[in-house]
Amino acid sequence: MINVVGVKQEVPARRSWTKRRDAKAERLTGMKDIASGKVIPTGRIVEALESLIVPGDRVSLEGNNQKQASFLSAALNQVSPEQIYDLHMIMSSISRPEHLDIFEKGIAKKVDFAYAGPQSLRIAQMLEDGKVKMGEIHTYLELYSRLFVDLIPSVALVAADKADNEGNLYTGPNTEETPTLVEATAFRDGIVIAQVNELVDELPRVDIPGSWIDFVCVADKPYELEPLFTRDPRHITDLQILLGMMVIKGIYERHEVQSLNHGIGYNTAAIELLLPTYGEQLGLRGKICKHWASNPHPTLIPAIESGWVESIHCFGGEVGMEDYVRARPDVFFTGKDGSMRSNRTLSQLAGQYAVDLFLGSTLQMDQYGNSSTVTSGRLAGFGGAPNMGHDPRGRRHSTPAWLNMMTSDEPLARGRKLVVQVIETFQTGNTPVIVESLDAIDVGRNAELATTPVMIYGDDVTHVVTEEGIAYLYKTTNMEERREAVAAVAGVTPVGLQHDPKRTDQLRQKGIIAFPEDLGIRRTDAKRSLLAAKSVEELVEWSGGLYNPPAKFRSW
Repeated sequence: MINVVGVKQEVPARRSWTKRRDAKAERLTGMKDIASGKVIPTGRIVEALESLIVPGDRVSLEGNNQKQASFLSAALNQVSPEQIYDLHMIMSSISRPEHLDIFEKGIAKKVDFAYAGPQSLRIAQMLEDGKVKMGEIHTYLELYSRLFVDLIPSVALVAADKADNEGNLYTGPNTEETPTLVEATAFRDGIVIAQVNELVDELPRVDIPGSWIDFVCVADKPYELEPLFTRDPRHITDLQILLGMMVIKGIYERHEVQSLNHGIGYNTAAIELLLPTYGEQLGLRGKICKHWASNPHPTLIPAIESGWVESIHCFGGEVGMEDYVRARPDVFFTGKDGSMRSNRTLSQLAGQYAVDLFLGSTLQMDQYGNSSTVTSGRLAGFGGAPNMGHDPRGRRHSTPAWLNMMTSDEPLARGRKLVVQVIETFQTGNTPVIVESLDAIDVGRNAELATTPVMIYGDDVTHVVTEEGIAYLYKTTNMEERREAVAAVAGVTPVGLQHDPKRTDQLRQKGIIAFPEDLGIRRTDAKRSLLAAKSVEELVEWSGGLYNPPAKFRSW
Protein backbone atom coordinates (compact mmCIF):
# COMPACT_ATOMS: atom_id res chain seq x y z
CA MET A 1 0.00 0.00 0.00
CA ILE A 2 1.31 3.48 -0.96
CA ASN A 3 0.37 6.47 1.21
CA VAL A 4 -0.15 10.03 -0.01
CA VAL A 5 3.56 10.96 0.17
CA GLY A 6 4.67 7.91 -1.73
CA VAL A 7 6.04 5.88 1.20
CA LYS A 8 5.19 2.21 1.15
CA GLN A 9 3.32 1.00 4.25
CA GLU A 10 2.42 -2.45 5.49
CA VAL A 11 -1.17 -3.52 5.02
CA PRO A 12 -2.70 -3.77 8.52
CA ALA A 13 -3.62 -7.27 9.61
CA ARG A 14 -7.29 -8.11 9.17
CA ARG A 15 -9.07 -7.78 12.51
CA SER A 16 -12.13 -9.58 13.74
CA TRP A 17 -15.23 -7.46 14.25
CA THR A 18 -17.23 -10.24 15.93
CA LYS A 19 -15.18 -11.07 19.01
CA ARG A 20 -18.09 -10.57 21.39
CA ARG A 21 -20.44 -12.61 19.24
CA ASP A 22 -17.87 -15.38 18.84
CA ALA A 23 -17.21 -15.46 22.60
CA LYS A 24 -20.94 -15.76 23.24
CA ALA A 25 -21.28 -18.60 20.75
CA GLU A 26 -18.47 -20.43 22.50
CA ARG A 27 -20.17 -20.09 25.87
CA LEU A 28 -23.48 -21.31 24.46
CA THR A 29 -21.93 -24.57 23.26
CA GLY A 30 -21.74 -25.76 26.86
CA MET A 31 -25.50 -25.49 27.20
CA LYS A 32 -26.40 -28.12 24.60
CA ASP A 33 -26.59 -30.86 27.23
CA ILE A 34 -28.24 -28.68 29.87
CA ALA A 35 -31.05 -26.74 28.19
CA SER A 36 -33.87 -27.92 26.00
CA GLY A 37 -33.97 -25.18 23.41
CA LYS A 38 -34.23 -22.02 25.47
CA VAL A 39 -35.55 -23.73 28.59
CA ILE A 40 -33.20 -24.55 31.48
CA PRO A 41 -34.59 -27.19 33.88
CA THR A 42 -35.21 -25.72 37.31
CA GLY A 43 -32.87 -28.15 39.04
CA ARG A 44 -29.95 -27.39 36.69
CA ILE A 45 -29.82 -23.60 37.01
CA VAL A 46 -26.61 -23.58 39.08
CA GLU A 47 -24.91 -25.83 36.53
CA ALA A 48 -26.12 -23.51 33.77
CA LEU A 49 -24.70 -20.41 35.48
CA GLU A 50 -21.36 -22.14 35.92
CA SER A 51 -21.38 -22.92 32.21
CA LEU A 52 -22.36 -19.44 31.03
CA ILE A 53 -20.49 -17.11 33.41
CA VAL A 54 -16.72 -16.72 33.47
CA PRO A 55 -14.51 -15.06 36.12
CA GLY A 56 -14.42 -11.27 35.93
CA ASP A 57 -17.74 -10.98 34.07
CA ARG A 58 -19.96 -7.97 34.54
CA VAL A 59 -23.23 -9.45 35.77
CA SER A 60 -26.40 -7.37 35.88
CA LEU A 61 -28.72 -8.87 38.49
CA GLU A 62 -32.29 -7.58 38.55
CA GLY A 63 -33.22 -6.43 42.00
CA ASN A 64 -34.69 -2.97 42.31
CA ASN A 65 -36.33 -1.83 45.52
CA GLN A 66 -39.41 -3.98 44.85
CA LYS A 67 -38.99 -6.75 42.28
CA GLN A 68 -36.22 -9.28 42.86
CA ALA A 69 -34.81 -12.02 40.61
CA SER A 70 -34.63 -14.00 43.85
CA PHE A 71 -34.36 -17.48 42.32
CA LEU A 72 -31.39 -16.44 40.17
CA SER A 73 -29.67 -14.55 42.98
CA ALA A 74 -29.96 -17.63 45.20
CA ALA A 75 -28.57 -19.79 42.38
CA LEU A 76 -25.62 -17.44 41.82
CA ASN A 77 -24.84 -17.78 45.51
CA GLN A 78 -24.48 -21.55 45.01
CA VAL A 79 -21.95 -21.57 42.16
CA SER A 80 -18.44 -22.81 42.90
CA PRO A 81 -16.13 -19.95 44.00
CA GLU A 82 -13.24 -21.92 42.50
CA GLN A 83 -14.93 -21.80 39.11
CA ILE A 84 -16.74 -18.43 39.20
CA TYR A 85 -15.00 -15.54 40.97
CA ASP A 86 -14.19 -11.80 40.86
CA LEU A 87 -17.51 -10.89 39.26
CA HIS A 88 -18.34 -7.22 38.83
CA MET A 89 -21.96 -6.99 39.98
CA ILE A 90 -24.32 -4.31 38.67
CA MET A 91 -27.44 -4.07 40.85
CA SER A 92 -30.04 -1.38 41.18
CA SER A 93 -30.70 -2.47 44.74
CA ILE A 94 -28.70 -4.56 47.19
CA SER A 95 -31.72 -5.93 48.99
CA ARG A 96 -31.22 -9.59 49.81
CA PRO A 97 -28.65 -11.39 52.01
CA GLU A 98 -27.27 -13.41 49.09
CA HIS A 99 -26.52 -10.16 47.25
CA LEU A 100 -23.69 -9.70 49.75
CA ASP A 101 -23.03 -13.39 50.50
CA ILE A 102 -21.49 -13.72 47.03
CA PHE A 103 -18.86 -11.16 48.06
CA GLU A 104 -18.13 -13.01 51.31
CA LYS A 105 -17.52 -16.17 49.24
CA GLY A 106 -15.35 -14.44 46.64
CA ILE A 107 -17.80 -15.11 43.80
CA ALA A 108 -18.11 -11.35 43.33
CA LYS A 109 -15.52 -8.65 43.97
CA LYS A 110 -16.83 -5.25 42.82
CA VAL A 111 -20.25 -3.62 42.82
CA ASP A 112 -22.00 -0.66 41.21
CA PHE A 113 -25.43 0.00 42.71
CA ALA A 114 -28.11 2.62 43.39
CA TYR A 115 -29.83 1.58 46.61
CA ALA A 116 -29.06 -0.69 49.56
CA GLY A 117 -31.73 0.05 52.14
CA PRO A 118 -32.25 -3.41 53.67
CA GLN A 119 -28.52 -4.21 53.51
CA SER A 120 -27.19 -0.69 54.20
CA LEU A 121 -25.58 -1.53 57.55
CA ARG A 122 -23.99 -4.74 56.31
CA ILE A 123 -22.48 -3.25 53.15
CA ALA A 124 -21.03 -0.38 55.17
CA GLN A 125 -19.28 -2.91 57.42
CA MET A 126 -18.10 -5.04 54.48
CA LEU A 127 -16.61 -1.97 52.82
CA GLU A 128 -14.79 -1.15 56.01
CA ASP A 129 -13.53 -4.76 56.20
CA GLY A 130 -12.37 -4.70 52.56
CA LYS A 131 -14.73 -7.48 51.46
CA VAL A 132 -16.40 -5.38 48.77
CA LYS A 133 -14.75 -3.14 46.20
CA MET A 134 -16.92 -0.14 45.48
CA GLY A 135 -17.56 1.11 41.98
CA GLU A 136 -19.97 4.01 42.45
CA ILE A 137 -23.24 4.76 44.21
CA HIS A 138 -25.57 5.75 41.39
CA THR A 139 -29.02 7.03 40.78
CA TYR A 140 -31.27 4.60 38.90
CA LEU A 141 -31.10 6.50 35.60
CA GLU A 142 -27.38 6.98 35.92
CA LEU A 143 -26.84 3.25 36.40
CA TYR A 144 -29.20 2.34 33.55
CA SER A 145 -27.44 4.82 31.26
CA ARG A 146 -24.01 3.38 31.98
CA LEU A 147 -25.25 -0.07 30.94
CA PHE A 148 -25.19 1.30 27.40
CA VAL A 149 -21.80 2.99 27.66
CA ASP A 150 -19.07 1.74 29.98
CA LEU A 151 -20.83 -0.83 32.20
CA ILE A 152 -22.18 -3.09 29.45
CA PRO A 153 -23.13 -6.43 31.07
CA SER A 154 -21.69 -9.74 29.99
CA VAL A 155 -24.67 -11.50 31.59
CA ALA A 156 -28.10 -10.27 32.68
CA LEU A 157 -30.21 -12.18 35.21
CA VAL A 158 -33.81 -10.93 35.17
CA ALA A 159 -37.32 -11.90 36.29
CA ALA A 160 -40.69 -12.13 34.54
CA ASP A 161 -44.14 -13.54 35.24
CA LYS A 162 -44.44 -15.94 32.30
CA ALA A 163 -42.55 -17.18 29.25
CA ASP A 164 -43.29 -19.38 26.28
CA ASN A 165 -40.95 -21.91 24.71
CA GLU A 166 -39.60 -19.29 22.32
CA GLY A 167 -38.41 -17.14 25.22
CA ASN A 168 -41.02 -14.40 24.82
CA LEU A 169 -41.65 -12.79 28.21
CA TYR A 170 -44.76 -11.44 29.91
CA THR A 171 -43.84 -9.18 32.80
CA GLY A 172 -47.37 -8.26 33.90
CA PRO A 173 -47.76 -5.22 36.17
CA ASN A 174 -44.14 -5.42 37.31
CA THR A 175 -42.19 -4.78 34.13
CA GLU A 176 -40.03 -2.25 36.02
CA GLU A 177 -36.39 -2.28 34.84
CA THR A 178 -36.44 -5.62 32.99
CA PRO A 179 -36.49 -4.24 29.39
CA THR A 180 -33.58 -1.90 30.09
CA LEU A 181 -31.34 -4.61 31.55
CA VAL A 182 -32.21 -7.02 28.75
CA GLU A 183 -31.69 -4.57 25.89
CA ALA A 184 -28.29 -3.37 27.13
CA THR A 185 -27.09 -6.97 27.32
CA ALA A 186 -28.78 -8.60 24.33
CA PHE A 187 -27.66 -6.06 21.75
CA ARG A 188 -24.00 -6.26 22.76
CA ASP A 189 -23.91 -10.04 22.52
CA GLY A 190 -24.27 -10.67 26.23
CA ILE A 191 -26.23 -13.57 27.69
CA VAL A 192 -29.72 -13.00 29.07
CA ILE A 193 -31.32 -15.47 31.47
CA ALA A 194 -34.86 -14.91 32.77
CA GLN A 195 -36.44 -16.64 35.72
CA VAL A 196 -40.20 -16.98 35.25
CA ASN A 197 -43.07 -18.05 37.46
CA GLU A 198 -44.50 -20.33 34.80
CA LEU A 199 -44.02 -21.59 31.25
CA VAL A 200 -47.15 -21.28 29.07
CA ASP A 201 -48.18 -21.94 25.49
CA GLU A 202 -49.72 -18.50 24.95
CA LEU A 203 -48.86 -15.25 26.70
CA PRO A 204 -51.43 -12.56 27.65
CA ARG A 205 -49.14 -10.11 25.82
CA VAL A 206 -45.48 -10.05 24.78
CA ASP A 207 -43.56 -7.51 26.84
CA ILE A 208 -40.05 -8.59 25.78
CA PRO A 209 -39.48 -10.55 22.54
CA GLY A 210 -37.85 -13.96 22.68
CA SER A 211 -35.15 -12.88 20.23
CA TRP A 212 -33.68 -10.80 23.08
CA ILE A 213 -33.66 -13.74 25.50
CA ASP A 214 -31.19 -16.62 25.52
CA PHE A 215 -32.66 -18.81 28.26
CA VAL A 216 -35.64 -19.03 30.59
CA CYS A 217 -35.95 -21.09 33.74
CA VAL A 218 -39.07 -21.75 35.80
CA ALA A 219 -38.27 -20.69 39.36
CA ASP A 220 -38.97 -22.96 42.34
CA LYS A 221 -41.21 -20.19 43.67
CA PRO A 222 -42.42 -16.80 42.35
CA TYR A 223 -39.97 -13.91 42.39
CA GLU A 224 -39.96 -11.74 45.49
CA LEU A 225 -42.04 -8.57 45.33
CA GLU A 226 -42.05 -6.10 48.21
CA PRO A 227 -45.07 -3.88 49.07
CA LEU A 228 -42.65 -1.02 49.39
CA PHE A 229 -45.06 1.88 48.90
CA THR A 230 -47.85 0.70 51.19
CA ARG A 231 -48.36 2.82 54.31
CA ASP A 232 -51.02 2.03 56.90
CA PRO A 233 -52.97 5.23 57.64
CA ARG A 234 -53.27 4.10 61.28
CA HIS A 235 -49.66 5.18 61.79
CA ILE A 236 -49.99 8.68 60.36
CA THR A 237 -49.52 11.19 63.17
CA ASP A 238 -51.04 14.61 63.80
CA LEU A 239 -47.61 16.11 63.15
CA GLN A 240 -47.47 14.50 59.71
CA ILE A 241 -50.97 15.81 59.00
CA LEU A 242 -49.76 19.33 59.90
CA LEU A 243 -46.86 18.92 57.48
CA GLY A 244 -49.29 17.76 54.79
CA MET A 245 -51.60 20.73 55.31
CA MET A 246 -48.65 23.12 54.96
CA VAL A 247 -47.52 21.41 51.74
CA ILE A 248 -50.99 21.59 50.18
CA LYS A 249 -51.68 25.20 51.19
CA GLY A 250 -48.18 26.68 51.12
CA ILE A 251 -46.76 24.88 48.06
CA TYR A 252 -49.26 22.97 45.92
CA GLU A 253 -51.91 25.71 45.95
CA ARG A 254 -49.46 28.62 45.91
CA HIS A 255 -47.51 27.33 42.90
CA GLU A 256 -50.36 25.55 41.05
CA VAL A 257 -48.62 22.18 41.09
CA GLN A 258 -50.43 19.92 38.63
CA SER A 259 -47.86 17.16 37.95
CA LEU A 260 -45.72 15.59 40.63
CA ASN A 261 -43.84 12.69 42.14
CA HIS A 262 -44.11 11.56 45.76
CA GLY A 263 -41.42 9.55 47.48
CA ILE A 264 -42.07 6.85 50.07
CA GLY A 265 -43.25 7.71 53.57
CA TYR A 266 -45.99 8.63 55.98
CA ASN A 267 -45.53 12.32 55.19
CA THR A 268 -46.46 11.75 51.56
CA ALA A 269 -49.23 9.30 52.50
CA ALA A 270 -50.73 12.03 54.71
CA ILE A 271 -50.76 14.50 51.81
CA GLU A 272 -52.47 11.98 49.53
CA LEU A 273 -55.17 11.29 52.14
CA LEU A 274 -55.73 15.02 52.77
CA LEU A 275 -56.50 15.87 49.14
CA PRO A 276 -60.15 14.67 49.23
CA THR A 277 -60.77 16.45 52.57
CA TYR A 278 -58.55 19.44 53.28
CA GLY A 279 -57.81 19.96 49.58
CA GLU A 280 -61.54 19.86 48.86
CA GLN A 281 -62.17 22.46 51.58
CA LEU A 282 -59.69 24.74 49.78
CA GLY A 283 -61.50 24.21 46.47
CA LEU A 284 -58.40 22.78 44.78
CA ARG A 285 -59.79 19.72 42.96
CA GLY A 286 -59.04 20.09 39.26
CA LYS A 287 -56.38 22.71 39.97
CA ILE A 288 -53.55 20.69 41.56
CA CYS A 289 -52.16 17.12 41.73
CA LYS A 290 -53.70 15.83 38.49
CA HIS A 291 -50.81 13.95 36.87
CA TRP A 292 -48.45 11.64 38.76
CA ALA A 293 -45.21 9.74 38.21
CA SER A 294 -45.61 7.37 41.11
CA ASN A 295 -46.11 3.79 42.14
CA PRO A 296 -49.77 2.85 42.68
CA HIS A 297 -49.83 3.96 46.33
CA PRO A 298 -52.89 2.53 48.12
CA THR A 299 -53.20 5.89 49.91
CA LEU A 300 -53.97 7.48 46.52
CA ILE A 301 -57.19 5.45 46.21
CA PRO A 302 -59.45 8.07 47.87
CA ALA A 303 -58.01 10.85 45.68
CA ILE A 304 -58.53 8.72 42.57
CA GLU A 305 -62.07 7.76 43.56
CA SER A 306 -63.05 11.37 44.33
CA GLY A 307 -61.85 12.66 40.96
CA TRP A 308 -58.55 14.33 41.84
CA VAL A 309 -56.23 12.15 39.76
CA GLU A 310 -56.25 12.03 35.96
CA SER A 311 -53.17 9.89 35.23
CA ILE A 312 -50.48 7.85 36.98
CA HIS A 313 -47.42 6.36 35.31
CA CYS A 314 -45.72 3.84 37.57
CA PHE A 315 -42.14 2.79 38.28
CA GLY A 316 -43.37 -0.61 39.40
CA GLY A 317 -46.41 -2.36 40.79
CA GLU A 318 -47.60 -2.67 44.36
CA VAL A 319 -48.71 -5.92 45.96
CA GLY A 320 -52.49 -6.05 46.25
CA MET A 321 -53.21 -3.19 43.84
CA GLU A 322 -53.42 -5.35 40.71
CA ASP A 323 -57.22 -5.69 40.54
CA TYR A 324 -57.77 -2.04 41.42
CA VAL A 325 -55.41 -0.87 38.67
CA ARG A 326 -57.04 -3.26 36.19
CA ALA A 327 -60.41 -1.66 36.95
CA ARG A 328 -59.15 1.92 36.47
CA PRO A 329 -57.63 2.03 32.95
CA ASP A 330 -58.59 5.70 32.57
CA VAL A 331 -56.01 6.51 35.27
CA PHE A 332 -53.26 3.88 34.91
CA PHE A 333 -51.25 2.67 31.91
CA THR A 334 -52.62 -0.81 31.18
CA GLY A 335 -52.42 -3.34 28.38
CA LYS A 336 -55.23 -5.09 26.52
CA ASP A 337 -54.94 -7.92 29.03
CA GLY A 338 -55.86 -5.42 31.77
CA SER A 339 -52.61 -5.55 33.71
CA MET A 340 -50.51 -2.48 34.30
CA ARG A 341 -47.41 -1.68 32.26
CA SER A 342 -44.85 -0.17 34.60
CA ASN A 343 -41.43 0.96 33.46
CA ARG A 344 -38.86 2.13 35.98
CA THR A 345 -36.62 3.81 33.40
CA LEU A 346 -39.38 5.78 31.68
CA SER A 347 -41.04 6.73 34.96
CA GLN A 348 -37.70 7.99 36.26
CA LEU A 349 -37.45 10.13 33.13
CA ALA A 350 -41.00 11.37 33.64
CA GLY A 351 -40.14 12.19 37.24
CA GLN A 352 -37.07 14.06 36.11
CA TYR A 353 -38.38 16.08 33.16
CA ALA A 354 -42.16 15.92 32.96
CA VAL A 355 -43.38 16.75 36.47
CA ASP A 356 -43.60 20.12 38.21
CA LEU A 357 -42.52 18.86 41.61
CA PHE A 358 -40.67 16.16 43.51
CA LEU A 359 -41.43 15.74 47.20
CA GLY A 360 -39.41 13.44 49.41
CA SER A 361 -37.68 13.10 52.74
CA THR A 362 -34.20 12.29 53.98
CA LEU A 363 -32.23 10.90 56.91
CA GLN A 364 -30.00 13.93 57.29
CA MET A 365 -29.86 17.53 56.04
CA ASP A 366 -27.18 20.13 56.63
CA GLN A 367 -27.65 23.81 57.36
CA TYR A 368 -27.58 24.70 53.65
CA GLY A 369 -30.17 22.16 52.54
CA ASN A 370 -27.81 19.43 51.26
CA SER A 371 -29.22 16.02 52.18
CA SER A 372 -28.19 12.37 52.16
CA THR A 373 -29.41 8.94 53.17
CA VAL A 374 -25.77 7.91 53.63
CA THR A 375 -25.08 8.34 57.33
CA SER A 376 -22.51 7.06 59.80
CA GLY A 377 -22.35 3.26 59.54
CA ARG A 378 -25.19 3.18 57.01
CA LEU A 379 -24.74 3.16 53.22
CA ALA A 380 -28.33 3.26 51.99
CA GLY A 381 -27.66 4.72 48.55
CA PHE A 382 -30.01 6.97 46.66
CA GLY A 383 -32.41 5.09 44.38
CA GLY A 384 -34.12 7.58 42.10
CA ALA A 385 -34.30 10.59 44.43
CA PRO A 386 -31.41 12.51 42.81
CA ASN A 387 -32.95 11.96 39.34
CA MET A 388 -36.19 13.55 40.43
CA GLY A 389 -34.82 15.79 43.17
CA HIS A 390 -32.98 18.24 40.98
CA ASP A 391 -33.73 20.95 38.46
CA PRO A 392 -33.22 19.40 34.99
CA ARG A 393 -31.69 22.24 33.06
CA GLY A 394 -32.53 20.59 29.76
CA ARG A 395 -36.26 21.16 30.34
CA ARG A 396 -37.91 23.55 27.89
CA HIS A 397 -41.69 23.11 28.34
CA SER A 398 -43.51 25.54 30.62
CA THR A 399 -46.19 25.02 33.25
CA PRO A 400 -47.63 27.47 35.78
CA ALA A 401 -45.62 25.88 38.61
CA TRP A 402 -42.36 25.93 36.64
CA LEU A 403 -42.84 29.56 35.66
CA ASN A 404 -43.81 30.45 39.23
CA MET A 405 -40.25 29.66 40.31
CA MET A 406 -38.83 32.53 38.24
CA THR A 407 -37.21 35.17 40.47
CA SER A 408 -36.12 37.53 37.71
CA ASP A 409 -37.78 39.37 34.84
CA GLU A 410 -34.66 39.20 32.66
CA PRO A 411 -35.36 38.18 29.03
CA LEU A 412 -33.42 34.92 29.45
CA ALA A 413 -34.88 34.04 32.86
CA ARG A 414 -36.11 30.49 33.15
CA GLY A 415 -38.37 28.58 35.50
CA ARG A 416 -37.31 25.64 37.60
CA LYS A 417 -38.65 22.43 39.03
CA LEU A 418 -39.91 22.42 42.61
CA VAL A 419 -37.82 20.14 44.82
CA VAL A 420 -39.38 19.81 48.27
CA GLN A 421 -37.86 18.14 51.32
CA VAL A 422 -40.39 17.35 54.06
CA ILE A 423 -38.80 16.34 57.36
CA GLU A 424 -39.51 16.10 61.03
CA THR A 425 -36.64 17.81 62.82
CA PHE A 426 -35.87 14.77 64.98
CA GLN A 427 -35.80 11.07 64.18
CA THR A 428 -36.86 8.32 66.57
CA GLY A 429 -34.37 8.27 69.42
CA ASN A 430 -34.12 12.06 69.56
CA THR A 431 -31.53 12.18 66.77
CA PRO A 432 -31.56 15.53 64.95
CA VAL A 433 -32.20 15.35 61.21
CA ILE A 434 -30.88 18.85 60.51
CA VAL A 435 -27.16 18.99 61.31
CA GLU A 436 -24.27 21.34 60.72
CA SER A 437 -22.31 18.85 58.59
CA LEU A 438 -23.39 15.65 56.82
CA ASP A 439 -22.06 12.28 57.99
CA ALA A 440 -21.74 11.50 54.27
CA ILE A 441 -18.53 13.53 54.14
CA ASP A 442 -16.70 11.13 56.46
CA VAL A 443 -18.41 8.05 54.99
CA GLY A 444 -17.32 9.01 51.48
CA ARG A 445 -13.77 9.63 52.65
CA ASN A 446 -13.57 6.31 54.52
CA ALA A 447 -15.04 4.41 51.56
CA GLU A 448 -12.55 6.15 49.26
CA LEU A 449 -15.31 7.54 47.05
CA ALA A 450 -14.23 10.24 44.62
CA THR A 451 -17.02 12.58 45.78
CA THR A 452 -19.18 12.92 48.87
CA PRO A 453 -22.36 10.80 48.49
CA VAL A 454 -24.90 13.62 48.61
CA MET A 455 -28.43 12.59 47.70
CA ILE A 456 -29.92 16.01 46.85
CA TYR A 457 -27.77 19.13 46.68
CA GLY A 458 -29.01 22.18 48.54
CA ASP A 459 -28.95 24.44 45.48
CA ASP A 460 -31.57 22.17 43.88
CA VAL A 461 -33.91 22.31 46.89
CA THR A 462 -36.63 24.93 46.50
CA HIS A 463 -38.59 24.28 49.71
CA VAL A 464 -37.89 22.74 53.12
CA VAL A 465 -40.93 21.85 55.23
CA THR A 466 -40.72 20.96 58.93
CA GLU A 467 -43.23 21.07 61.77
CA GLU A 468 -42.02 24.64 62.34
CA GLY A 469 -42.94 25.95 58.90
CA ILE A 470 -41.81 26.29 55.28
CA ALA A 471 -38.50 27.72 54.08
CA TYR A 472 -38.87 29.01 50.50
CA LEU A 473 -35.21 28.52 49.64
CA TYR A 474 -35.64 29.47 45.98
CA LYS A 475 -36.21 33.04 47.15
CA THR A 476 -32.91 33.31 49.02
CA THR A 477 -30.22 35.44 47.41
CA ASN A 478 -27.03 34.06 48.99
CA MET A 479 -25.68 31.17 51.06
CA GLU A 480 -25.99 33.05 54.35
CA GLU A 481 -29.65 33.79 53.74
CA ARG A 482 -30.18 30.14 52.78
CA ARG A 483 -28.55 29.04 56.05
CA GLU A 484 -30.75 31.45 58.02
CA ALA A 485 -33.87 30.15 56.30
CA VAL A 486 -33.03 26.52 57.11
CA ALA A 487 -32.20 27.45 60.72
CA ALA A 488 -35.54 29.25 61.09
CA VAL A 489 -37.47 25.98 60.53
CA ALA A 490 -34.94 23.64 62.18
CA GLY A 491 -36.62 23.67 65.60
CA VAL A 492 -34.46 22.86 68.61
CA THR A 493 -31.77 21.08 66.63
CA PRO A 494 -28.23 22.47 67.00
CA VAL A 495 -28.76 24.31 63.70
CA GLY A 496 -32.15 25.65 64.78
CA LEU A 497 -30.84 26.95 68.09
CA GLN A 498 -28.52 29.25 66.15
CA HIS A 499 -31.34 31.18 64.48
CA ASP A 500 -31.88 34.84 65.30
CA PRO A 501 -35.59 35.54 66.05
CA LYS A 502 -35.32 39.10 64.71
CA ARG A 503 -33.78 37.83 61.50
CA THR A 504 -36.50 35.17 61.23
CA ASP A 505 -39.16 37.89 61.46
CA GLN A 506 -37.44 39.70 58.60
CA LEU A 507 -37.43 36.50 56.53
CA ARG A 508 -41.16 36.08 57.22
CA GLN A 509 -41.83 39.59 56.01
CA LYS A 510 -39.88 38.86 52.81
CA GLY A 511 -41.88 35.67 52.23
CA ILE A 512 -38.84 33.42 52.61
CA ILE A 513 -40.28 31.82 55.76
CA ALA A 514 -43.92 30.92 56.42
CA PHE A 515 -45.17 29.51 59.71
CA PRO A 516 -48.53 27.66 59.81
CA GLU A 517 -50.32 30.78 61.05
CA ASP A 518 -48.91 32.71 58.08
CA LEU A 519 -50.71 30.22 55.84
CA GLY A 520 -53.98 30.42 57.75
CA ILE A 521 -53.44 26.98 59.31
CA ARG A 522 -54.24 26.33 62.95
CA ARG A 523 -52.04 23.65 64.47
CA THR A 524 -55.00 22.39 66.48
CA ASP A 525 -56.82 21.56 63.22
CA ALA A 526 -54.17 18.98 62.27
CA LYS A 527 -56.06 15.91 63.45
CA ARG A 528 -56.49 12.39 62.11
CA SER A 529 -60.16 13.16 61.54
CA LEU A 530 -59.01 15.03 58.40
CA LEU A 531 -57.73 11.87 56.72
CA ALA A 532 -59.96 10.50 53.96
CA ALA A 533 -59.09 6.98 55.18
CA LYS A 534 -57.79 6.19 58.65
CA SER A 535 -56.92 2.52 58.14
CA VAL A 536 -56.09 -0.01 55.43
CA GLU A 537 -59.59 -1.42 55.88
CA GLU A 538 -61.05 1.96 54.90
CA LEU A 539 -58.78 2.04 51.82
CA VAL A 540 -60.31 -1.29 50.81
CA GLU A 541 -63.78 0.21 51.27
CA TRP A 542 -62.87 3.23 49.12
CA SER A 543 -61.70 0.82 46.39
CA GLY A 544 -64.99 -1.05 46.36
CA GLY A 545 -63.20 -4.17 47.54
CA LEU A 546 -60.73 -4.16 44.64
CA TYR A 547 -57.65 -3.45 46.79
CA ASN A 548 -56.34 -6.70 48.29
CA PRO A 549 -53.70 -5.69 50.85
CA PRO A 550 -50.96 -8.11 51.96
CA ALA A 551 -51.73 -10.05 55.14
CA LYS A 552 -49.37 -7.99 57.28
CA PHE A 553 -51.50 -4.90 56.61
CA ARG A 554 -54.77 -6.57 57.55
CA SER A 555 -56.03 -5.71 61.03
CA TRP A 556 -59.62 -6.90 60.64
